[in-house]
Amino acid sequence: MSKLLFNLVLTAIIVAVIAFFAAPGVAFFAIRSAGDSNDVAALAKLVDFGAVRASLRPQMGGDPRALAPAPSFIEDPIGAVRRQFDQNPAARPPDVDAYLTPHALAALTRGEGRLASQRSAEGAEASKGGPWPSPVYWGVNSVRLAVADEGGSRTVLTFARKGPFEWKLVHIGLPDGVAPPAPRPSLAAPSGKTGG
Repeated sequence: MSKLLFNLVLTAIIVAVIAFFAAPGVAFFAIRSAGDSNDVAALAKLVDFGAVRASLRPQMGGDPRALAPAPSFIEDPIGAVRRQFDQNPAARPPDVDAYLTPHALAALTRGEGRLASQRSAEGAEASKGGPWPSPVYWGVNSVRLAVADEGGSRTVLTFARKGPFEWKLVHIGLPDGVAPPAPRPSLAAPSGKTGG
């Protein structure tokens, strides 16, 4: 009887360890699946939208200084004041929400990088499958997974632990480059349609 109990406890520990280390990968594929099926409620549980927005904003602008952390007033008072004056209040903030639609998030898990912003809720076709992520960093409370496209550009997704087996997407690192402009809607009526 004691050997059976020992085997059960050992099996439970092994299953818990495997689940502990596999949970970020499960969250990655859950985001891909929820994005493909346009499941906003599931994405709300898997993505920290505030943190992801904050991670995308500096990557949208063309100013490389935006990627650097802001200088502290105590460490560099002149740099901190200069940065406040250099910011143009009339400049429109980048549209990061284009990357946070369900289909765009699914496209990011497939390595589409900056092109993922082109996926819209009404015009995106759900792709099946996609590349597997490769681990970039694996820690107890933070995991980074990278997905490469055909050209080798990597999109890096960072997950943070929110519970023993719960992980949330908190950061998206887009490949270098500039996001393509959003497609303009066509004003012409589709062919084959008649009025009436």
